[in-house]
Amino acid sequence: MTNTKKVAVLVTDMVEDIELTSPKKVLEKAGYEVLLIEKEAGKKITGKKGTTFTIDASIDDVSPEEFAALLIPGGFSPDQLRADQRFVDFTKYYLENDLPLFAICHGPQLFIQTGLTSGRTMTSYITVQPDLEYAGATIKNQEVVVDGKLVTSRTPEDLPAFNKTILEQLS
Repeated sequence: MTNTKKVAVLVTDMVEDIELTSPKKVLEKAGYEVLLIEKEAGKKITGKKGTTFTIDASIDDVSPEEFAALLIPGGFSPDQLRADQRFVDFTKYYLENDLPLFAICHGPQLFIQTGLTSGRTMTSYITVQPDLEYAGATIKNQEVVVDGKLVTSRTPEDLPAFNKTILEQLS
């Protein structure tokens, strides 16, 4: 594992704005460089609430080994990203190697495509919970669930606990 202070964020249009901005702000305050990764560097994406974000790097130009952790915010972003094998493989690396991986709300949808949810304990937005359960995960309906280095959370209301746990995992 690298000792880098960089955190990857897999994200695209229709992300839940606060689920990106809140952890990003906390991570940056802690000294981490947070890179937004999508298909094309420099592209502008728009969150569900209208926030515009600029993509820092293309998925084709980065590798998971470059980052200390991976953040997957919710909204409709993860469902779109899981249709692209490059984002699935990037995520899979963190699950296979038990590296710091943080996902909130619909974020864990991306895990289903990796085939690595079986035997993991996690939470997510209520509508995603059955999908994760069908894929073999154990679901706990609580604000934050920690399974090894995997941290999952349910909704924007859980962000204070989610952010606190992210910093604990990285310290």
